[in-house]
Amino acid sequence: MVSIIAISLWMAISSLKKEEQLVLAKPMTILSKQLPVAVPKPSSAQPKLLVQGSEVSLNGRTLPALWSQWQVGGSQKVRIAVADVGLTQTIGVELLSTWDSTRQPVQWFSEPAASPLILATWLTNQYRYLDITDFALEAGWQIKVDGTTLRINSPAVTVNDIRQDSQSGSDKETVAHRIVLDLSSPTPWQVSQEGAAFTLQIDAAATPALIEHYHPKPPEEIAPENQGFPPPYPPIPPIAPPKPGLPLKIETSQNRTTIRVDVPSGLRPRVWSLPSPYRLVIDIAPEAMVERDIIWAPGLRYRQQILSLGTSRFPVVWLEINPRQSVALRPIWGNRHSLVGTAPLIEQAKQWQVAGAINAGFFNRNTQLPLGAIRRDGRWLSSPILNRGAIAWNDSGEVKIGHLGLQETLNTSTGEHLPIVSVNSGYVQSGLALHTSEWGSTYNPLTENETIITVQNNQVISAEAFSNTPLPNGIPSKTSFPIPPDGYLAVLRDNSGSKTPAITSALAIGTVVTLESYSVPAEFDRYPHIVGAGPVLLQKGKIVLDAKAEQFRDSFIQESAHRSAIGTTTAGNILIVAVGNRTLGPGPSLNEMAELMRLIGAVDALNLDGGSSTSLYLGGQLINRAPRSAARVHNGLGIFIQPNP
Repeated sequence: MVSIIAISLWMAISSLKKEEQLVLAKPMTILSKQLPVAVPKPSSAQPKLLVQGSEVSLNGRTLPALWSQWQVGGSQKVRIAVADVGLTQTIGVELLSTWDSTRQPVQWFSEPAASPLILATWLTNQYRYLDITDFALEAGWQIKVDGTTLRINSPAVTVNDIRQDSQSGSDKETVAHRIVLDLSSPTPWQVSQEGAAFTLQIDAAATPALIEHYHPKPPEEIAPENQGFPPPYPPIPPIAPPKPGLPLKIETSQNRTTIRVDVPSGLRPRVWSLPSPYRLVIDIAPEAMVERDIIWAPGLRYRQQILSLGTSRFPVVWLEINPRQSVALRPIWGNRHSLVGTAPLIEQAKQWQVAGAINAGFFNRNTQLPLGAIRRDGRWLSSPILNRGAIAWNDSGEVKIGHLGLQETLNTSTGEHLPIVSVNSGYVQSGLALHTSEWGSTYNPLTENETIITVQNNQVISAEAFSNTPLPNGIPSKTSFPIPPDGYLAVLRDNSGSKTPAITSALAIGTVVTLESYSVPAEFDRYPHIVGAGPVLLQKGKIVLDAKAEQFRDSFIQESAHRSAIGTTTAGNILIVAVGNRTLGPGPSLNEMAELMRLIGAVDALNLDGGSSTSLYLGGQLINRAPRSAARVHNGLGIFIQPNP
């Protein structure tokens, strides 16, 4: 039913120009093997980076955008490149599909099939830059490097008219809207959205007649001496009727026009451009995703597609990683100096200098502590909990998804074998918990009564009892205990107090101790990198979802929400996936997420933390949602790539 609604909404818009209707039926993305070569030929000489910056001054207005200037071929040839996120967000360039990581076709007031625009790419370890040197020349821009600011001035452009059309869907309640701006020439634009408020800024001045239409002058007052007498005083001009469609707020100043509109619930905006004549089109409809298939870097493929599942249609965005092609996957977290803390994924990605990332395991929002396994380079940063699902991998491309536990024992020189219930975990249990230097330089007690035993160089050097008034919402105490860099703290939590004397006696000062650790199942021990989440969705192509067995709450199991997941394909590639709300409805359930993972080619799959945490990052931006709508997260999975030689 939903897909029928969406199709009828798109096909029913009929009162606009013919070519504006036909574009809806055309594929908006094309594959690079169909495109002619229109990029600078590679030189045998090594390109030289001259200068780079993080700001672009566009017609006098400063915007954040990474850019760089290169000298190519050992001559005086100088090229200017802007990171693809900067180009899309400041200029309005739309990335099209490509199978060649060195060439990026784009759409900007152009017809992709007839006259594609293709930009050469420059790849660093974090960003992909697009060469705009020839593109800017064709557009008539003036470009100047001013320190770390790239100054761009584009030709003056006018907005000649604004047209609207709306059409009800087959359910008679949902309405799709289209707003068309007629322009004198191509020009940059930027979009933003906060809640329902959508804003389009375009570097073009609206004509006086257009401004008069949306902001008619008030009737002139009749002077008292003229009241009751016929003209010669000027007649009162009629007020223009409002334009059909959504109410628009239009402002113009300094050759720039701003259009604001409130997006109705359940609809999404999309802005795109058309040539001959030049137009900007704003579609506000149930489905706004542009399907893409881009080889973003060697071994890293960016895809987004609307997938049908029964009567529902879901926007799915994913990155496919070939771990055998100079691409490495590693756990990342919000605070590099401690396991305590959260940060937006976009900030974590920049801090760890990764090209791509996805949010990963669960965490406690109050304490900002991890709730699941994190293992990097063979060292446990946080232990698994509740035998939940986890993914493990190595740099040879081997990956395992399954349920994971950890058995750790603190063995003493006197023959005691004391079980460890957790390592650096926010999942608080009665018993002995370890807190290592990965936790941070200090430890603040998490419960009201604890015994803090300090181990340094495999020997107990101190033991101190801690008691405090009840800690609200599990927020740690303000009392701090130092964690030795060459040791750890063994923290005894024993609410009943029955085991405390025996354990503290076994860990008397001077006692020599050793740690023994192994995974359950033991096969996980051969993988240096592990991240836990859950539940497990797929194994060997079959849905094996059992959230109850992994001790998830009923509210979590029954929820339909934004979701993220990780999976593997039969070819051994890794998929990191984000799924948003279905058309005119909520996000997927756990079972629907398993089905969607199978649809995109996963044979094994693990659910990751979801809801507002669902964040997928690539090259400087979130590609699945607006940054303001994404919550802070504790940890993620970062994609490290090799830059161009």
